[in-house]
Amino acid sequence: MIQLYNTLTRRKETFRPIEEGKVKMYVCGPTVYNYIHIGNARSSIAFDTIRRYFEYRGFKVNYVSNFTDVDDKIIRRAKELDITALEVADRYIEAYTEDTQALNIQPACHHPRVINYIPEIIQFIEILLEKDYAYISEGDVYYRTRRFKDYGQLSHQSIDELETGASQRTGEETEKKEDPLDFALWKAAKADEIFWDSPWGDGRPGWHIECSVMSGALLGDTIDIHGGGQDLEFPHHENEIAQSEAKTGKKFANYWLHNGYVTIGDQDEKMSKSLGNFITVHELIKEVDPQVLRFFMATTQYRRPIRYSEETLKDAANNLQRLRNANKNCLFRQRSAVSTLTEDSLRLEELSELKKQFIHEMDDDFNTANGITVVYELMKWLNHYLEKKQVSEQVLIKGRGLFEEMLAIFGIYFEEEIVDTKIEEWIQERNLARKQRNYARSDEIRDLLKEKGILLEDTAQGTRWSRME
Repeated sequence: MIQLYNTLTRRKETFRPIEEGKVKMYVCGPTVYNYIHIGNARSSIAFDTIRRYFEYRGFKVNYVSNFTDVDDKIIRRAKELDITALEVADRYIEAYTEDTQALNIQPACHHPRVINYIPEIIQFIEILLEKDYAYISEGDVYYRTRRFKDYGQLSHQSIDELETGASQRTGEETEKKEDPLDFALWKAAKADEIFWDSPWGDGRPGWHIECSVMSGALLGDTIDIHGGGQDLEFPHHENEIAQSEAKTGKKFANYWLHNGYVTIGDQDEKMSKSLGNFITVHELIKEVDPQVLRFFMATTQYRRPIRYSEETLKDAANNLQRLRNANKNCLFRQRSAVSTLTEDSLRLEELSELKKQFIHEMDDDFNTANGITVVYELMKWLNHYLEKKQVSEQVLIKGRGLFEEMLAIFGIYFEEEIVDTKIEEWIQERNLARKQRNYARSDEIRDLLKEKGILLEDTAQGTRWSRME
């Protein structure tokens, strides 16, 4: 059974879905005012990997990840670019889609946008006002934090600790509040900003309200899993719980999952746009194979921090190439494999044991670091088997199939090389020339293929070929 670490309880728990065989999962998506950096990508990759594993284990996952397309940062960016806030959002949603496709991140089942849920947001706020969990102040609407008795449960902070932090904030917004801990559900319109009409005047939603509304609209009042980056634990996710449970009287999410930071530099500083130390995916994948970046991030357990450097990325590239070579070797030997061998049952049992070990490791809070170790063991097993004089097609199909299904959970796929009949004919002619000691013709064929971008490699099992990259 799958065990996962629940931030809410601070312990590992057995996953028990609300509905048998199904997972309702909401993951906070990007605020679309710039290209995503690799810290943002880490969250998308982590939860895509978790989703893939749930599906591998037979669950049907209803996966929702939003776009925050109304926000102070988007408004500022629009002024910088001299375009509308919605044009900024459209531009960077398109860029996000391109970048995540390159990283082989599956689209969510739903990618809701705030602008499409304004009526639902207004209705949600009206209910909180009716229940006295919210109040109007000069066109803004705020949530009464102290009225929610369990506030601080997710971040494990007392109301006194939170009050100390909030009291240090000053400014116009704080002066409008009954209590420094209160947070905005609706913001009154300012000059030259995007706004919508509401019962409290023109304005736009606060940040926290959007996820509660869209999650409820698409997944229901109570969901299985809510996920996001570690930095969202407080105040964003804390506020989501407060407003959602105040409205519905039901538990908002049964399990809370948070991925670790990406750090950079000698001081292991958290990567973020606010610190100016970020690297965008958009630029990085122009220089680095997107599969390498995906592999680098997916093979660290999601809760652990990832230290980014050129060296760690290079290590990932080398490991990925080893896996790619093993796959290529399997394809090559499969051409000359016999249908079955007497030892097949033993070999197939060994493969089954590796699969069980992989599931055991991944069931433990999606431990991809241990999971990829099993994949490496499978790679070694395959490489050792391929050294045999005779190999079984049945075993190779099973072994390579297992190899592919494990790597698919990490979002890694290898394209099969198309066997070109003419290339195979030339290789056969070259082999015959070598057998007849006609080395001039042998070299001529090798050089001819090289000119066409085909490299030959003579091995104990025969001659293999590959296309130059």
